[in-house]
Amino acid sequence: MILSLAWKNIWRNKKRSLIIIVATALGLWGSLLSGAIWMGWGESMVDTAISRDLAHIQIHKPGYAQNKEIINYIPDGFQILKETQNLPGIAAVSGRTLVEGMAASPTSTFGVKIVGIVPAQAKTVTDIYKRLIEGEYFPDGGGRNPVVIGRKLADRLGLKLHSKIVLSFQDLDGSLNYAAGKIVGIYKTESSLFDQSNVFMRQADLFRLLNTKPLIHEIAIRAESARIMPQVYAAVKANYPQLAVHSWKELAPEVAYTSAAMEAFTYIFIGIILFALLFGITNTMLMAVIERFRELGVLIAVGMKKGRVFTMILLETILLSITGGVAGIVIGAISIVYLAHAGIDLTALASGMETFGASTVLRPFLPLDMYIALPIMIVITASLSAVLPAWKVIHIQPSEAIRTY
Repeated sequence: MILSLAWKNIWRNKKRSLIIIVATALGLWGSLLSGAIWMGWGESMVDTAISRDLAHIQIHKPGYAQNKEIINYIPDGFQILKETQNLPGIAAVSGRTLVEGMAASPTSTFGVKIVGIVPAQAKTVTDIYKRLIEGEYFPDGGGRNPVVIGRKLADRLGLKLHSKIVLSFQDLDGSLNYAAGKIVGIYKTESSLFDQSNVFMRQADLFRLLNTKPLIHEIAIRAESARIMPQVYAAVKANYPQLAVHSWKELAPEVAYTSAAMEAFTYIFIGIILFALLFGITNTMLMAVIERFRELGVLIAVGMKKGRVFTMILLETILLSITGGVAGIVIGAISIVYLAHAGIDLTALASGMETFGASTVLRPFLPLDMYIALPIMIVITASLSAVLPAWKVIHIQPSEAIRTY
């Protein structure tokens, strides 16, 4: 009965109630959409970093992160590579031979990381092959020492497709080697820093140039899904305690921090909007109480307990807030789903986005737990908004209220 009465009381002044409902809906819609855009940006950085080169998990020899010399390869690396392929939850693995060196052209030189890969294997873990803007990804008959480089490096060295590039690097004995390669493909990712720093070659060609037995410095692992990545990481770490096993969050803490910060920012932003709405709702309910001062006094005089009157005012405030909140959540969810499907084209800001390693097509995103938490936050806000109006009601003196005109 009280719930029905509270709902009817909301619509006694339709214009005022509609204004606060619309204000609540628009405030939540704006905050949800803004938060989704920020979180979409964070997720874009994570997804592109994982797909570009990080994968979900990487295995190295202990100390490799501090000393990336060629001699710090993984003992029995190919055996471990084969074993990890059979672990549950792992979708694909790729072994990489990493050599620090210099790339040179007739006009310039630049420090690079030479990445030796098995192309077919690498395709299952990263998507560099999808990012080619010129040429092919290690085509059959590509000639001697085919290489794939980034657009940024090609521009820096003044090279183009089918140009010759000279790579210099040390072998296991410390001797300096020089090798000429032919550019068979040019890629472009979301990170200009990555594009200018990584040169890809076939492992077989790199082993021949190094004049060494096959060796790998890094095993990149792609889990079947991001959801089970923590379990896969724990299993790999337990199987190879003698090696350095790192998740993408450990390999790129700045990316993980940015993603977490975007989620925290969304909650804070929504909290600020709700805090601002709190005062509007409080003012609306105070006006409603003052207008019904005599009526409420009569109710108390005829025997309605003050606790029930308090509950009625509380329910009115919650119903008013929830109505606007649900409308805002629904509009926000529809907007987010549509923009996530269509994408927001930020090509005009491409140079800035590449600095952060984010895609130029932004897809807003909000986790399910935020949609669950938001109604709870709205109810809490409504309850706080009802405190002052309800306090005023329970302190009504019936004799005075009845004489009020």
